[in-house]
Amino acid sequence: MKRILYITLMAAMMVSCRLSNTSSTFLGENELLVTRKYMGNFLEYRQTGFEEFAGPSIIWIKTSMDSTYGKIAAYGKKCNFNAGDRLYLRRIYVTPGIMGYWTYQIENDSSVFYEVMRYQSDKDIMTEELF
Repeated sequence: MKRILYITLMAAMMVSCRLSNTSSTFLGENELLVTRKYMGNFLEYRQTGFEEFAGPSIIWIKTSMDSTYGKIAAYGKKCNFNAGDRLYLRRIYVTPGIMGYWTYQIENDSSVFYEVMRYQSDKDIMTEELF
């Protein structure tokens, strides 16, 4: 009888330890997932793209931290940021099916945002390297 009780207690303890370890392995205990990064205050923008064709229009956003990050390339015909707006680069994990991927957007504290291009040709880097 004592042996059955001992085996039952050991099994229960092993199961509880296994359950507690699996929840902490999804995101490490000391990991911090950054999804928003300050990119500087908005200064000005320049628009390039096609007026007559259906190609993408690109806006080049210049911020106060232009020397660090360069001009940020985003999709849009015009930029609705106001001078002095604090701009943030946000990454969002999208899961359309089984596999997911990160998308990036530049936004202010209000509800204005633009999708950022994957390749930032001003600094010759990929957008994910800004994090």
